[in-house]
Formats: sequence, C-alpha cells, structure tokens
Amino acid sequence: MSSRYREVYGQWQANPEAFWAEAAKAIDWVKPPKKIFDADAGVYGRWFPDATCNTCWNAVDRHVKKGRGAQTAIIYDSPVTNSKRKISYEQLQLEVASLAAVLQDRGVGKGDRVIVYMPMIPEAVVGMLACARIGAIHSVVFGGFAAKELATRIDDAKPKAVLAASCGIEPGRVVAYKPLLDQAIELSASKPTSVIMLQRPQGEATMIEGRDHDWAKLVADAKAKGKRADCVEMAATDPLYVLYTSGTTGVPKGVVRDNGGHMVALAWSMKALYGIDPGETFWAASDVGWVVGHSYIVYAPLLAGATTIVYEGKPIGTPDAGAFWRMIEEYKISALFTAPTAFRAIKKEDPNAEFLKKYATKSLRTLFLAGERADPDTVAWAEKILGVPVIDHWWQTETGWCIVGNPIGLGMLPVKHGSPTVPMPGYDVQIVDEAAKPVAANQMGSIVVKLPLPPGCLPTLWNQDDRMKESYLADFPGYYKTADAGFKDDDGYLYIMGRTDDIINVAGHRLSTGGMEEVLASHPDVAECAVIGIKDSLKGEAPCGFVVLKAGVTKSPMEIEKEIVKLVRDKIGPVAAFKIAVTVGRLPKTRSGKILRGTMKKIADHDPWTTPATIDDPLILEEIEAALKQHGI
Repeated sequence: MSSRYREVYGQWQANPEAFWAEAAKAIDWVKPPKKIFDADAGVYGRWFPDATCNTCWNAVDRHVKKGRGAQTAIIYDSPVTNSKRKISYEQLQLEVASLAAVLQDRGVGKGDRVIVYMPMIPEAVVGMLACARIGAIHSVVFGGFAAKELATRIDDAKPKAVLAASCGIEPGRVVAYKPLLDQAIELSASKPTSVIMLQRPQGEATMIEGRDHDWAKLVADAKAKGKRADCVEMAATDPLYVLYTSGTTGVPKGVVRDNGGHMVALAWSMKALYGIDPGETFWAASDVGWVVGHSYIVYAPLLAGATTIVYEGKPIGTPDAGAFWRMIEEYKISALFTAPTAFRAIKKEDPNAEFLKKYATKSLRTLFLAGERADPDTVAWAEKILGVPVIDHWWQTETGWCIVGNPIGLGMLPVKHGSPTVPMPGYDVQIVDEAAKPVAANQMGSIVVKLPLPPGCLPTLWNQDDRMKESYLADFPGYYKTADAGFKDDDGYLYIMGRTDDIINVAGHRLSTGGMEEVLASHPDVAECAVIGIKDSLKGEAPCGFVVLKAGVTKSPMEIEKEIVKLVRDKIGPVAAFKIAVTVGRLPKTRSGKILRGTMKKIADHDPWTTPATIDDPLILEEIEAALKQHGI
C-alpha cells in the first residue's frame, strides 16, 4: 500500500493546532480542550491548557465501561521465576482502584510524589496506574538501583510514599531491594512516611515497624472493605510522572511528563506509527524503569486497548537464544519493540537462527528497534531471519515518543538501512551548524527540533525551569537541542551518527564513531562493537574500536583485529587514522542495552571514573581495562 505519511505530515505542517485537536478526540476528557496550545505558558508553551482528564481512566476504566473488561490487559511472563499470569482489564481496574485507596489511606493525594522501586512484575504497572488514578506523581527508579543514586532521587522528588518489591530476580541470583531502599532512605534528608512492600517468596524483606507495610495485606483489606479510589480530575498540564535521566553527581535531571499531551501523543502513535489495533498484543521488551517501559509497556498499549506484556527475563540465557521466539508464538504478538543490542546478543549466540526453527512466529508483523543506533548489519540479519519489516526509530527520554520513524499505520515508507526514516508529525527536525544555520543535504551537523515540541514531550524538568532552558534550549535559540549529530539525505531521511560528543576530532577532521561502528559491524565475525575517541598527543584524538566476536569463530582475535583495521581504512580511508581494534568478551551496557562509551573512554584515557549506577554488570569494566592494557593502552 502507498504511504499516507506525506499527506499527514503536510496536514500537521499546515495547521499544527487543528492536527492535535483532531488527535485529541481519541481521549476521554472530563473537560475537552477549547484552547489547543498556549505559546505564553511554561518554558516554551503548553498543550491543552484548559482541559481536564485522568490518565488511569483512559488506560483502564473506559475499556471496562465499553464492555471490554474481559479482554487481557497484561500478560506477565517470567522465565526467571517460572511463572505466568494474565490480567484482564476488569481485574486490572480492581487491583489499581484498591491500591489507589491504600495510598489515599496513607495520606497520598493529588500532586504528592510516590517512588516506584520494582522489578518487571505486573504490580509495577498497577503501582504506576494507581498513582495516575489519584493524581499522585510517580517516579519509577529501576529496581536494584544503587542506594546512593536512589537517595538523590528521593531527595529531589521528596516522595510521601515508596512502592517497592522485596527483591528482583536476575538469572542465577536474587537481588535484595529492601537493604538498598533502607540505606537510601537513611542517606536522604527527605524521608517518605510509608513504604508499601510487595513481599516476593524468592527473598522476603525485613520490615520496619510504623513505616513499612505489607502490600498484599493492605490491598486484601481494601478489597474486603470495598474500598476503591475513583479517578481524580486532573489538569491536562498537571504532571503524570517524573523520570530521572542521569546524575550520579549533583542534582539529577527529572524529566516531567504531563497528563493530556502525553495521552494524545501516545494514542496517536499506537495506530499511526506502530499499526496496533485494540485487542492486539504488543510487546515492548524493555523495563518499566526506562522511558520505553513508561510509554510502551504501560501507557500507550493500555490507552489503545491493546494487550501489553511484562517480561521478567532476557533475550538470551532465560533459557536460551530462542526466548523471544517462544514469546511471539505463545502470545501471538503482532509487534515487538526492543533495543538493537537484544538482537545483537541473539545473533552472537545463534548466528544461523537455529532456535527460530522451533517456533511459529507468523503472528509477528513488525519488529521495531530503538534505544541505540541500529547498525545495518543487525537490521539486515533480523529482516532475513524473520521475514518482516524491521523498523529502526529514534526518540529520547525527554520526548517520550518517536521523533523520527517509519509510520507503519500510515503505510510503510521504503526502508534505508542506517536511517530511522523521517520526522513524525509534531517534529520539525533540522540539521544545523554551530551558529544554528541549516546545512545542506548530506552534510553533518547538530540535530535540532524547532520549537514548540509536540504533545507528549517534556514541558520542563522537575522544579528546574532554568536548567531546562540551559540544557536544551539555550545553545540553538528557537530549537530543542537533541545533543545528537547526523545528516539528512536528498530524500529527507535522517541519519543519526552518534551523540555530538561521539563526533571525534582526528587531526582537525570531524569523524563519526557511528560511521566507523557501521564498518566494524559489517565484518562477518563481529557480533557487536563500539568505537570511542581516545586521547592522542599528535592528532588530538584517535579512534579505538572494541569488538565482540560471534560464537564459534575459529580465527584468532589478532587476525580479526588486523582485518578490521584494514576494513576501516578501505571503507572510510586513511583520514580515519583507525589503528586500534580490541577484542573483548562483552561490552559494558546499561540495563536497557545502551553501551557505556563514556566510561570506556575514561578508562582508555586513564581519567578518573566511577561505575555508572545503571550498569548491567560492573565486572565488565575490569575486563575492558585488562583488554586495553594488553594492547598497551
């Protein structure tokens, strides 16, 4: 089918307010918006400033009211605990309303903050929705996050309550959350008055009398007494949640998400971008601690009346590299959304996709990739083995939904490997030089978005309007700075070549690490890779490539390293000055699969470094250090 993208994007360009007014009809409003955008409100303007609504009503109650209560809302699949559950919209409504009543009983109300510190279990979703129901602002902090970093978030958010689980389960180990939480509260100046603790049988927590309460007992009691919290009327511009993006030092950045614009953007994206209809099963294989989990495990699928999946497992090792294929077959998943790193891990373990032969995956229509640059080699491999469109798309924690993508629901555009395709309505994406002047097609520059940002994007940072302006709006007046670098081709397709700090300066030449990684990934023995710029007394910086080899490779690492150096010289040229390739067993990553290039650079440069709080396995950094030493770095 031909794509309606140009027509729809043109409608938005011609009249942005009319476009979003139409999109807003997908939402149940208490008071529908009369004014669509107020350019004078907030940091850069506010969407639907006079409207009122409730996000939980739209995600849960309205589906029950429309007679679809028996449909499955959440599928929970946990290979690490060997358990599975299905929760209907009706059951979800009862759980959410009961927990919301429990929170109200503990003095939590509209505008109060609640920290959610939980693993990938349905109760994490219930906790977020219960906050949304009563107008409390949730702030999800990754379960198992280190005590010091959790403390900085508690001090910034000043929560009245914490919703937590006693432990998380990783392959082969149980991570006790309660000691970390207790330590974080001890370190914090701001003390929550209540901790509501979900006791998991794999590791029960010791409770502190007066502050800690048993989740299951409180909810059972609320149900027995018929206590149910109603949905509270919220201004569309009221915060729904705060999600902290970074900051092991100083004050963390709390990205604020509002209620109204967030719902409108996500509801639009589920059909237009992901092509998902009510009743279909959509799986975002992420974690509720990340923005993808907020947007596409919790809110968007439920707003759309779809079935969402909460998966407590990994792409490999729980039990094998066929884990994703089993999920697709078992739950008839229509679309899978995951990070490229998940597919690189599967490809490394099972390069010929032998595990795929055991499963029927015909329900899958589309694979969506985001979170890190999708290298063409991985995209081509996924296309070949699955036989479905593989759609790279690009967005950020700050935006909450896709900036640049390929809108399946409007009719797919031709895929170009290495490009996440074209801007979505709402985003006027431009490539500019340091003076904020547009550059020609195919010329590298900073990627910026013309203000105002569309609905769903951050209106500000939590209690930090000035930091919002300084971090995102000051460098390119009139634009939002993405801090990514790239170019547009002659067809207007965007290519993201790395963070602006991943553009390295080699003897005066500005070179993209993303472009070099593309070359490294094309080597037949390479499963995944990362390129950083390291200090060089002569050239300023020199590129250094780290490669992880596929399972079963017979050549020696030294031989492959030589081939890789030659490959970069052949494909990019001597200008790249690429001489260092380092074979490693694995790359350091965050739990969402982002490679920790900044920390690797500090290690290579012998600069002071600390273990990032979001790292999946801290031991990998020692392995990187040892590998660099072997290469004399």
